[in-house]
Amino acid sequence: MTEPNAKDETSANAATTSRAATSIRPLCDEETFARILTEIVADEAPRLFAVVQEYGERADARIAAWGFAFPGHAELVSTDHTCRMVLERPENALRGFRREDDHVDARIVWHDPDRVTALDENDESEESDAA
Repeated sequence: MTEPNAKDETSANAATTSRAATSIRPLCDEETFARILTEIVADEAPRLFAVVQEYGERADARIAAWGFAFPGHAELVSTDHTCRMVLERPENALRGFRREDDHVDARIVWHDPDRVTALDENDESEESDAA
């Protein structure tokens, strides 16, 4: 008796999955399904935040990192790509971005899509980044 190899099992599983997926009837039309998926994504999306470093007392500031807040944890990457963190809470990242000896403080700023300003011709754009 010959033993089936992993490739044969993978092919058989893929064929079975494909047949099962095509035999399931749609729950609704495409437009309704797309709307349901959009609502699920909106409900489940992580919140976007920035870690902003403030120099002196409101003298200057810069975005030092971007993060996603999920239920139960947050993930963050510094803007210079030298630091990545997985944290219990976004605020836990602040300690790593504060430098009291240089008068640098840090704060969390939550992204507000309603506050986005339009780019004008003098602003950088994604197109110039790709060049």
